[in-house]
Amino acid sequence: MTETIINLETVNPIEFFGVNNNKFDILKKKFPLLKILSRGTQIKLSGAPEQIDLAKEKIDLIIQYMQRNGHLSENYFEQILGGDDAEVIDNFIDKNPNEVLVFGPNGKTVRARTANQKKMVQAADKNDIVFAIGPAGTGKTYTAVALAVRALKNKVVKKIILTRPAVEAGESLGFLPGDLKEKIDPYLRPLYDALDDMIPADKLGYYMTTRTIEIAPLAYMRGRTLDNAFIILDESQNANDLQIKMFLTRIGSNAKAIITGDPTQVDLPRNQKSGLEKASRILQNIEGIAHIQLDEEDVVRHKLVKAIIKAYDKERENETENSYHR
Repeated sequence: MTETIINLETVNPIEFFGVNNNKFDILKKKFPLLKILSRGTQIKLSGAPEQIDLAKEKIDLIIQYMQRNGHLSENYFEQILGGDDAEVIDNFIDKNPNEVLVFGPNGKTVRARTANQKKMVQAADKNDIVFAIGPAGTGKTYTAVALAVRALKNKVVKKIILTRPAVEAGESLGFLPGDLKEKIDPYLRPLYDALDDMIPADKLGYYMTTRTIEIAPLAYMRGRTLDNAFIILDESQNANDLQIKMFLTRIGSNAKAIITGDPTQVDLPRNQKSGLEKASRILQNIEGIAHIQLDEEDVVRHKLVKAIIKAYDKERENETENSYHR
């Protein structure tokens, strides 16, 4: 049997152990083969060397996180302890703090995690308009919202405007219960979810009340001039040609815009054509407008999402090929 002592002198031990030792209990449950004792600012681990090494690695990660952020929720504490793959751990412990876009309410870092997401960040830093095109789960919307929140926090802009076309994905908007806002909010929910990860609830409520952050359907943008703002058009594949042109011509002075979309998930009626393909095509080679293409390698959801996207892409290629040979 081996023993190791870990010092917590660089972090707040009360924050590490949790209220009523809740986090410490989680730690002991994660490593049932070890005898884990605490005394003051020290943790004593006793047991098999390989188990001690694993526990020490996880505890070191938690200490790194707390040194940078101070606070650590029970949820993130448990996620770090249970994270077996590099991506889960990398989500909490950043090798390069300069890459962090936003620190979330619980200290979780929000940053570009894939090569194309990083290209998206670089493009937004150098251009006023960015088209970010790619399949579901590639982090287009999340990265765009993080860029907008960063710009607001750094006082680069005075407000954030997030918009989506309110297009039914196989369901009827008219049959949803409630008033207009209650009918529309489900379409805008992914934008709210992203903001929840990046801004404390009380501050987000204040921003929404003062219209510092505005979330609205695309139709509400008509006739406006948007100055000193970071504007995101999400799900742009569900906007027609005139709507995308209308959105792009709303952009005023000291404004930035990101247009995200997935051309394979168009929910428009059969008699309407998506305007995304045309816009991204005719606006190529214009200085100040960047185009980033994301793919299945950028998927940051469940690992099966990547396989699902590949399967659908292959099926679509087969259908196109069969149609060509008819």
